[in-house]
Amino acid sequence: MWACTWISRAPRRGRRKLATKASPKLADLERRIGHRFGNPTLLEQALTHRSSGSPHNERLEFLGDGVVGCVVAAELCERFPDASEGELSRVRASIVREAALAESARGIGLSAFLRLGEGEVANAGAERASTLADALEAVFGAAFLDGGYAAARAVIYSCLGPALKSVDAASPAKDPKTRLQEYLQGRRRKLPAYRVASTVGAAHKQVFEVECVVDELGLAASGRGRSRRAAEQRAAENLLKLLEP
Repeated sequence: MWACTWISRAPRRGRRKLATKASPKLADLERRIGHRFGNPTLLEQALTHRSSGSPHNERLEFLGDGVVGCVVAAELCERFPDASEGELSRVRASIVREAALAESARGIGLSAFLRLGEGEVANAGAERASTLADALEAVFGAAFLDGGYAAARAVIYSCLGPALKSVDAASPAKDPKTRLQEYLQGRRRKLPAYRVASTVGAAHKQVFEVECVVDELGLAASGRGRSRRAAEQRAAENLLKLLEP
């Protein structure tokens, strides 16, 4: 198994005293994910959206993204020793993509525990796939800081277990852009065009909005992501929803 390393730093002055026991509501979430936090403040932060104030969950999300990739990669390498790097990469992508993580977050009822600002609450932000996926990754990151790799691995297995058990390296899931291309080619249609509709945010935290257009069918769909590639995949996925029954 692979391992990840986190270098701890001394706590800054002025930070509030760490809690030793989660609130009854968070204790319910701890039972769902299979980990009791020694420092429940980490879990609280993992559930706090930027719109709700600081400290929020973006740094934990960044960490959790790396941890879940490490855990899933290690599991796939162990389960499929003869699979190629390309096969393993495609399978891992199908498990850790935004839509899959959001579905796992819904499976544990994560939306009920999120801390959102008034604007996000009014716009049903707790049910947004990107918000759910980011929060779940933040929970993974929080578990890693709280209990190390073994704890994070247990939480990830608790949340993503069904997806990990059902994957097949011999017939990995195809990404949305590939599926859309094959759908159109199979019907002798022209390939879609992708264009960046907008880019917002600071350079290190940009969010891209891409539009996927199939002129021949008069269809278009948009998608957002933290990279142009991710936004294109989401746009293709949304257009497929218009095409596939």
